[in-house]
Amino acid sequence: MAETDRPTLLVFADDWGRHPSSCQHLVRRLLDRYQVYWVNTIGMRAPRLDVATIQRGIEKLRHWVRRPVVQPRPAEEAHGRQPADADAPRVLNPRMWPRFTSRWERKLNRELLTRQLNPLLRSLPTPPVAVTTLPIVADLMDRMPVKHWVYYCVDDFGQWPGLDQEVLQRMEEVVIRRAHRLIAVSETLQERIARRGRSADLLTHGVDIDFWSSVNPRSTIHQLENLERPLIVFWGVVDRRMDLAFVQCLAERLTRGTIVLAGPEADPDPRLLALPRVARLAPLPYEQLPTLGREAAVLIMPYADLPVTRAIQPLKLKEYLATGRPTVVRNLPATSAWGDCADVTDSPAEFAAAVCQRLETGLPDSQSQARARLSRESWDEKATLFEQWAIAREPILHASA
Repeated sequence: MAETDRPTLLVFADDWGRHPSSCQHLVRRLLDRYQVYWVNTIGMRAPRLDVATIQRGIEKLRHWVRRPVVQPRPAEEAHGRQPADADAPRVLNPRMWPRFTSRWERKLNRELLTRQLNPLLRSLPTPPVAVTTLPIVADLMDRMPVKHWVYYCVDDFGQWPGLDQEVLQRMEEVVIRRAHRLIAVSETLQERIARRGRSADLLTHGVDIDFWSSVNPRSTIHQLENLERPLIVFWGVVDRRMDLAFVQCLAERLTRGTIVLAGPEADPDPRLLALPRVARLAPLPYEQLPTLGREAAVLIMPYADLPVTRAIQPLKLKEYLATGRPTVVRNLPATSAWGDCADVTDSPAEFAAAVCQRLETGLPDSQSQARARLSRESWDEKATLFEQWAIAREPILHASA
């Protein structure tokens, strides 16, 4: 099908290629049937005078200065991004004000985005279906020429550490009210939407089993060379969602080995990084994560029991399981359903004991056999459901101001 003959999607989400979000996994599997315009947004963290904010600001300025608003194909350049490929959306880099806190800031961003995006949308043969994972589009939903809006609810941003929670809660209420279709990644998020008088389809995350189970035997990670083995590995954002007590108890229990926290930092508890036997790894390219999994003796997910973690559906859970490595996690709504495939723990002592046991025994046969059900969790199947619910099905005309 020629590109101009394909229906169009307009997606508001995290920067394409910056990290492998669930929305990116789904959209990659729709690119052969849809023309996709992906809007790189400014993000939702209030600017602060710190290294992370400055680096992110420089990155966005480079996008705006060096790249047109409509970019023919993305070229992921920064360390840790997925490689560029021909099967990619057309990336839009509209200029934005970096905050949404006040009324004038929201109005400014509304004007900036509509002036930059609406001419493109009006030039399309048919209006696109607009998909958003972010509540910051609240002020755009009645000002853009789209067929209908889909809210793909992936997190409870009103509970996320480091975000302007009150503002995001207010904006999300508008998005939930105005969206024609809603899809949630966890039952907790689905129930939260229901409390606001709307219904959402449940679409949990998928996994690419072949990617996570097939590792190039010659692939190595130099950052691991000087670390004491065995390695107990976490990958993902290291932030305040990490339970200090769980990691501390494990660090004190270990007589050998290293706890590896691999990924970007977002204001973690400084005591976490000062613990004995804890080592930090810079973010790795996505394609190297299966190698990191192979090098791990045990994979861990020591999240704290918080409103934000009770709502999440961590991508890494099914990725961990697909590596074939023993996995020890905190008991949360998203992990409890996989208790036959991993060790699900409730306390720091139980967590540390489970990790130490798996260091000695490896993956039990019962857990290995139970992981066969991952075959029913492919991203291809998830993308088919997403297409049916968000795009092909007639929208519910429930949106209102």
